[in-house]
Amino acid sequence: MSMTDTKTVAKIGGYRWTICALLFFATTINYIDRQVTGILAPTLQAEFGWSEVQYAEITSYWTAAYAIGFLLVGRFIDKVGVRIGFAVAVIIWSIAAAAHGMVHSVFGFALARFILGLGESANFPSSIKATAEWFPRHERAFATGIFNAGSNVGVMITAIIVPWITLTWGWRWAFLVTGLFGILWVLCWLPLYRRPQDHPKVSARELDYIRDGIDHTEPVTPLHVGWLHLLRYRQTWTFVVGKFLTDGVWWFYLFWLPKFLDARYGIKLGKLALPIVVIYLVADVGSVGGGWLSGALIKRGWEVHRARKTTLLIAALLIVPTALAPLASSLWVAVAIVSVAAAAHQWWSANLFTLTSDMFPRQAIGSVVGLGGFAGAAGGVLFQRLTGTILESTGSNYLPVFIICGSAYVTALLIIHLLAPRMEPVTLAQQ
Repeated sequence: MSMTDTKTVAKIGGYRWTICALLFFATTINYIDRQVTGILAPTLQAEFGWSEVQYAEITSYWTAAYAIGFLLVGRFIDKVGVRIGFAVAVIIWSIAAAAHGMVHSVFGFALARFILGLGESANFPSSIKATAEWFPRHERAFATGIFNAGSNVGVMITAIIVPWITLTWGWRWAFLVTGLFGILWVLCWLPLYRRPQDHPKVSARELDYIRDGIDHTEPVTPLHVGWLHLLRYRQTWTFVVGKFLTDGVWWFYLFWLPKFLDARYGIKLGKLALPIVVIYLVADVGSVGGGWLSGALIKRGWEVHRARKTTLLIAALLIVPTALAPLASSLWVAVAIVSVAAAAHQWWSANLFTLTSDMFPRQAIGSVVGLGGFAGAAGGVLFQRLTGTILESTGSNYLPVFIICGSAYVTALLIIHLLAPRMEPVTLAQQ
């Protein structure tokens, strides 16, 4: 089936968008659970007496586990499938999220962070693989942008409910309540998710539409390819480098932005919700818009590599001014600068993730995303440690950190282009 016009698509059916909605809510919950610590950072620092370096170490426990988890979970998802693999991961991270509210020591908190990171690492490999199974190529970036928008919604929800819960019942209840959300999601996921060819609610027309643009020469049996073999391909390194250089910037926003607003503008817990909601509401526009744009360009006849890279370039250029955020004369100027940067990051992320399904067969996507996720988390660990060291040694001067944030994406895109100028698809052999 060739690409169809809007009227024809409307007649096909749209159960795939139910799957996209499930992925959106999973990503929302994922970010709620990881972001509670960022919102409560000043409160937790007062409770545990952490320095800037110690806080950086605590956040890096989650990131290190996230890195390890990405190496393991990508192959796990490829082997057992999205339905069961994703459900197991959500249960693990939900229990770990709730456990934060029951610890009474720095070690206990760090352990809960570590297990949370392990479980949460499954979200994006699972979601990208599900998107590749359920969407034709020209819709994947848009679908990715939609479920990826859940990350911003998660941060906004956290900024609204966590201060209220904390001020009403205490910070421990913030972790206990939010940890329950994932269990409720699993109860919806297991009955509703199947592969499209096995799903009773998918019509023959929708199944044909989903298969539009898929290489039908791909093997139907599981394809097990080692990490070392995948690393031989430049296409793998485009995703690895892109994640390594930019993921740490996003996590800086998540874990350090409330501290930055407190240190620079005196924004305390009770007044934090509005600026955080504004930043991540704008970021949602970037996530969906960036995913839509590259798909729209492909529909207009652009080659895939040209559409993806053009969209990535726009995002990278929009992020450059974030270097000036610490110099902003007022809170809302700083919020505006960071809002554009956050939106551009999500714009970037939706298209970067889609590069894997553009260049690799579906059977290897989980493993490639896992490798990239590991690299991104490793870069995040380094950036968090560097951030703590810079702030501790400069008296909480955020300018050097934001300069790094502003330059990371242009650098990453240049390397991506040098590695894979035309993003040729990879043909993998059974190992």
